[in-house]
Amino acid sequence: MKRVLVTGGAGFVGSHLCERLLGEGNEVICMDNFFTGKKRKILHLLDNPYFELIRHDVTMPYFIEVDEIYNLACPASPVHYQYNPIKTIKTSVMGAINMLGLAKRVKAKILQASTSEVYGDPTVHPQSEDYWGHVNPIGIRSCYDEGKRCAESLFINYRAQNNVRIKIIRIFNTYGPRMEPDDGRVVSNFIVQALQNRDITIFGDGRQTRSFQYVTDLLEGMVRMMATDDDFTGPVNIGNPGEFTMLELASTIMELTGSRSKLIFLPLPADDPMQRQPDITLARERLDGWYPVVPLTEGLTKTIAYFDDLLSGK
Repeated sequence: MKRVLVTGGAGFVGSHLCERLLGEGNEVICMDNFFTGKKRKILHLLDNPYFELIRHDVTMPYFIEVDEIYNLACPASPVHYQYNPIKTIKTSVMGAINMLGLAKRVKAKILQASTSEVYGDPTVHPQSEDYWGHVNPIGIRSCYDEGKRCAESLFINYRAQNNVRIKIIRIFNTYGPRMEPDDGRVVSNFIVQALQNRDITIFGDGRQTRSFQYVTDLLEGMVRMMATDDDFTGPVNIGNPGEFTMLELASTIMELTGSRSKLIFLPLPADDPMQRQPDITLARERLDGWYPVVPLTEGLTKTIAYFDDLLSGK
């Protein structure tokens, strides 16, 4: 049994990770300040004697004895991270410093949940880990993009200077149950609008592309990355190379929900990338052949069922 700290553990991905780690026989400490996390996401875990919930902000130091740390704390959707951009940057940067300091003190292995947003609006396609990115450092998305880029730099330098055992993953668009209906992400937006037969809002002409991975595929990649030898630090892309346009995504969701929604088109937000697709060659090589296995229609069906229950108050 390992003692594992998950920062941002009451969030969308964090709550699923806590559940998985408990299921594998670990003791799990979930840390969250509930800025975007919700207690209802981990309510079903509170009776487990090996689960502990701590209300704490990662921008402040914390002292605890653990074997592993998954650093997930940070608002991840534009609506949330642009609401308080300074707080977003502090969470990425100060959070990384505090968790790396903790890992250094207790000799824990630590994984940083970075993001495909470090690639910005990419000039190469698909994106591999050796691509440095095309990011606007003063743009509306920079609080998140540059915060995560700085966190990666901190991780690499704590490794070089203090020999901290680090892992860095770059997460591409992930969806599934426990997303928030108002988080502004495209999958949740489209599903909620379709279920309510409201107009589905597409930004731009709808031909921009994204890759979508179901949350269980991400968890498998995260756990495998944490288990790799100390000499492999990453960064490594964790995403689904299947690429879809926004029009294709909207059409699939409308079909699965039987929606009567109409498509409406709005101007594309500033610095919104036109394409995003991971090159996962490195993940397949170093993570025991990891590859996403949940097809889009299967994952969307499960996510639609979750939102249908949530919106109907079940």
